Formats: sequence, structure tokens, C-alpha cells
Amino acid sequence: MARADSVGAAPDTTDAPDATAQVLARAAVNAMEAVGGYAAGVYLRSPTTGLLLMAVFTGLPLQLFRPWWRMQVNRPFPVAEAYRSGQAVHLPDAESTMSRFPQLMAGLPFTFASLYEPVTAGTERFGVLVVLREATPGIPVGTADRERLRGAAEQLAADLTALAAAGARVLWEGDPVGVPAPPPEAGAEGARRAADRLAQAVLSLDREGRIGYVNTAAEELLGVDGPHLQGRLLWEALPWLGHPAYEDHFRAGFMSGEPVHFPARRGRHAPGQWLSVDLYPAADGVTLTLGTSAKPAYAPDSRARRDPDPDPDADADADADAANLDASADEASALYRPVALAIALTEAVTARQVSAVVTEELLPAFGGRQLAIYLLDERHLHLAWETGFPQGFLNRFDGVSLDVRLPGVETLTTGRPLFFESMQHLAAAYPGIPLDADVGARAFLPLIASGRPVGSCILGFDSPRGFSAEERTVLTALAGLIAQALARARRYDSEVELARGLQSALLPHRLPVREHVDTVGRYLPGTLGMDVGGDWYDVVETGAGLLALVIGDVQGHGVAAAATMGQLRSAVRAFALSGSTPEQVVSGTNQLLIDLDPGQFASCCYMLLDPASGSVTAARAGHPQPLLRHPDGRTEVLDLAGGVVLGIDPEASYPLTELRLTTGSVLALYTDGLVEQPGLDIDVGVERLRKSLEEARPSPLTETADRLISEAGNTADRPDDIALLLASRTGGDP
Repeated sequence: MARADSVGAAPDTTDAPDATAQVLARAAVNAMEAVGGYAAGVYLRSPTTGLLLMAVFTGLPLQLFRPWWRMQVNRPFPVAEAYRSGQAVHLPDAESTMSRFPQLMAGLPFTFASLYEPVTAGTERFGVLVVLREATPGIPVGTADRERLRGAAEQLAADLTALAAAGARVLWEGDPVGVPAPPPEAGAEGARRAADRLAQAVLSLDREGRIGYVNTAAEELLGVDGPHLQGRLLWEALPWLGHPAYEDHFRAGFMSGEPVHFPARRGRHAPGQWLSVDLYPAADGVTLTLGTSAKPAYAPDSRARRDPDPDPDADADADADAANLDASADEASALYRPVALAIALTEAVTARQVSAVVTEELLPAFGGRQLAIYLLDERHLHLAWETGFPQGFLNRFDGVSLDVRLPGVETLTTGRPLFFESMQHLAAAYPGIPLDADVGARAFLPLIASGRPVGSCILGFDSPRGFSAEERTVLTALAGLIAQALARARRYDSEVELARGLQSALLPHRLPVREHVDTVGRYLPGTLGMDVGGDWYDVVETGAGLLALVIGDVQGHGVAAAATMGQLRSAVRAFALSGSTPEQVVSGTNQLLIDLDPGQFASCCYMLLDPASGSVTAARAGHPQPLLRHPDGRTEVLDLAGGVVLGIDPEASYPLTELRLTTGSVLALYTDGLVEQPGLDIDVGVERLRKSLEEARPSPLTETADRLISEAGNTADRPDDIALLLASRTGGDP
């Protein structure tokens, strides 16, 4: 697949899937032109589940966006949200981006607008079409632009569908392909002569960073003829400008549209020389000027550090400057990821989510390859998360006591981080300690939250490396943030465990078996946030020989919602066993919830079934309408009369609806978690469920229930819990 392995390296498309790449390139250019953008790209699914890859990009230097070439679909970024939700994301300015996606702004703190359109065909999700353009502060994206972008995405989806039908692979692997813009024009001859008379070096760049015009002063300063530079990427022609320390400056110039000024040190052909670099961006390109400059104040004088009697040799000075520039560049390139880590940690809920965030944000920021997190429990450290270590290597350290002399233990007991610049240093400090590698470096960080020990964190590096004072400070501070997030996550996990136990105890463990009727229930907790809620179902045998079918949904999640659910379930059962009518059951439960005043409300559907005759009397309180599958397979959404949700109005009334279940029919009661999807109208989900029930085999009923709930059960980011209750007439008709 396409490669672009370093700043300034042009992407190699020789082994890219030509047909797919051409379709994607055409779509990106068309979308960019359709909405007046200055850059565009397409993310596609990859063979790795849950991973999107940037496939093509045009309009801006591809290498400046390396941190965003890979995108996990569960991350809080607009590309991921558009893919997950199937809905467009339009961010017209920096304010809207910051309010919705602060992690994106942490990495790209510039003024720009971005539009994200999912590329879908039916249930097939290919990826996301992205366009960048100038910001329109306070002005939302217009309807015409929305429709044009949607049209471009639909056309791309149709093209990809056709490619897939022809046997082409529409997944992406490897690096993105850069779509070149037409070569920049040199300009009018008069303008060339005017620029050549300037004493200042001037170069013109297109929006992808390719050099067009080079004036005479630039040729003299750089010692290179203009024709040798023209048509080449700036960072390829002048590699010293491709240093990571300057990437943010170029991103700012190309994306924000504002002038950018910074000093840069030339390569070994001009040892020790610093130049002032000025970028003047416009819609059709960027003007770059160069001028001589003194060493900037922030560049440390390495000679004074290395030798009290400085060597005047210019090459030694240049080498020292280069070493210090490398160090400062490493620190600068890592800055945005710690900021993103801090923001992401506030969104992580479980200990596993916290550990995943640390893996995705902290390791890349410092070039780490291994990570282990140990949590403290009753004076022992237990392995909670690991990545990058040989399989099974860390098992020997799982459950170690705080009395054992190990760096992961001592960093916590002393509260001091431990940094080892090589494995030899680690072995010398802890003789006999098992090592997973002969070469590398390690950092051991104490995880302490508000003075309370939480655990320890191990960062591993494949090569020996030093840890600057700034890096040690940042890592120590981030360890504190990680500790606070883990402490919060452990409290959350404890509450989830309590809520799960309560939920399990309150839901029916088995349903009554009655002649002429089969019933099946299913419950699924949510997978985002507090994943145990107040959904419940029940089947109650009343004293009159009737069967009460009940489903309900308490607002909210967690222990409070589960406890309220338990009270309502008990109340409904009590009313049902007393022989109350459906209207009396629902009205009485409504009054009880108001009297309890838990600050919550609930929806409910109560149906009283006569198994022998199939007659049903139903009352509904703000709950989704049930479905009825007839013996011939025809499935309809019932239209039951109803009242407001429980817990709101003490005077609410709940009218009754009567219907009849014939032999072979199936009744489906469900909570909204089964039919709701972010960004979609609930009617879409109800229709999808209706079709699934219509297409399902009516028996056995357990298979029907599993079919209806399977799609939701495979969803990794389901925000709500789900309850489902099916009832089928198996006989009894005269």
C-alpha cells in the first residue's frame, strides 16, 4: 500500500490498489471543490476491526497530518463519530470544534472549519469523507454545502460498491496516498523580475508544499539553482525544514491562513546558521521568505554545557546545536499528545478505558513500545493492563507484596519516579531482576491520587534513551492524572458491580410456564458509561388464571435506577396479584413513584393476557409501541392508547386497548435501547426491528429472541441497556 515514511518523503503509490485509489482521489478533489475547501481526504475501514485509515489526502502536505493517519472508531474525534453514528459532523469554526472535540483542537489549535460525511451504502459503512476549509465563525454550514457534500459521499459509496461487486478490495492498508495538485505556475514575467530584484529570499509553494517559484536571492542563499528546486516538496528539497520541531509552524501556516514566523537552523552545509522563516498563506498557495537570523534565545548553548572552555570549531558548535534541536523537537512533538491524554482521561470511565487511553496517547508521545499498569489491592500490586511485553513475562510480578524490592514497588512506596536510560542501568540497580530485553530503557512512575497510593505504571522503550528534566516533569505530572482517573474508575467499577448484582437479583430468573403460551425474556446492559440501567421485564401469574406481561424502563443508569426499577417491579407484581385491571395497575404504580419521589420517571407497558382465548387488555405509559407478528408472518406496530410516563402527573389516566392473539402469533415488548441509535429517528429503529421479527422463524421462540437482540448485542458502543419480552400463542383457540 502507499508509503510516506518521513517528513518530506513523497508517497509511493506503486503498490496501491489503483482502481480504489483513483476513485478515492477523484472523490476527495470533487468534494473539496464542491464546498470551497482547501483540503480533503477519505478515511476507509482497515482489516483491523475498529480502525480507520486515512486512504487519500489532497490540498495540504500529507506528512503534516501523520498523527491522524490512523483513527480508532471509539475515539472522541469527529471522523470516528461520523463513522460510528452514520451522521455528518459539521464544524464551522474553532469554537464549535473545541466545544465538541477538544482533543482535536489540542493537536490542531488553529482556526479552520472541517466537514465529515460518512460514506455508506445501506448497512455497509465504508468510511468518512473529510473536507477542510476556511472558518466561518458563528455561521453554520449552509444547506447547499451540506447537500453537495452528501452527494459527493453518496457517489463515492456507489463507486466503492461497484468496485466491491467487481472483486476489488475496498479496505485500506498502510499509509495514505497523497493526491498531487497541478504544478504551481511561475507567474507573470514582470512579477518574476520584481521578485528577483528583492534582497530577501522568496519561494512560492502550492497548497501541498511543492515549490513553484524561487527568486535569485533564494538561489544565492541556499546555493541551489531554482530549476533544481521547482516541482519538489519543500521538505524534500530542503530537508532541514522537515525537522519535527517545525511541523506545528507549518500546520499553523497551511491551516489557519495567518502569517507564521519562526527561526530554523540550516543543515550541515551551512553549520551553525540560523534563518528566519516567514510563511504568508493564501487560498492558492503559500509564500515563504528566508532571512539570516541570530541563534534564537530558546536554543541552548551546548558548548557551555559540554566544555567550560568552548571549542571555537564551527562544526562542533553545529553538531551541538543539532543535538539540542533534536531534543527540543522531541519535546515539542510530544506536547500535544499529553494535552490530548489529559482531556481523554476525563472521558474514560472504566479502568480498562483509562489504560487504553494511556496506551493510545502516552506511548506515542514519548516513543514508548511497552506499557504495564499495576493496581494496589490490600498491599499487593496486581497487573491490570499490559501491552508490548513478551507474552506471560509480567505474570511473575502479578500480586507482588509491597515488601518486595522491585522498581515497580519502590516507585510507589517512595513516591518517586525511577528512570533507567538502559537495561544495563536497570540490572545494576536491581541485581537479579528478570529482564524482558537486553536493549532498551524503562521508566517506573508512581500512581498516587490525592496522597493515596493507587498503583504503578511502567513505560518501556526499545532503545537506550535519556530522559530530559522536562520529560521527567511531564511524565510525573501525567502519572498523577492517570492515578486520579484510575481511582475514579475503580469507584465506578465498584458501583457497576453493585448495580449489576442488584439488577440480576431483581430481574426474573425464570418465567412461568403456562399452557397455550410461550414467553422468553432477554436483557443486555449498555456498553458505554454506567452500563447497568433500569430496564426490566416480568411475567406474572394472576389469581384469575390470567398472565400479566410487563416491560418498563426507569430513566437513568446505575444503582439508583436499578433500585427504583426493583420498587416498581414489586409494585406491579403486587397490583397484578391483587386482581387489579391494567389501568389500575399502571395508575397505582404511577402514584407510588410520585410518592417515593426518587427524582426519576419511568415508562411502562402492561398487558393482561388470557392464555385460553388469546384476549389481551393493555395499558401504556409513555413506552414504545409493541409489535405483533401474525401467523402468516405479517408484522405490525400496534397502536395502543396511552398516557404520560410514570412519576410525572398524579392525575394521569391510562386508557385501555383490547386485542386478540391468535394461535401462532408473536407479541414483542421492548425498551427503547433496542431501537434507538444516535442521530437516527426512533421510527427507523422500530421499522428495522419490525422487519427482523417479520423475517424471523416464529419458533422456537428463544431463537427469535436471540435474532432480534443479536445486532444490538454485537454493538461495542451501545449507550443504553435493553430489555425484550416475547409472548407466543401456541394453542387454545376453539
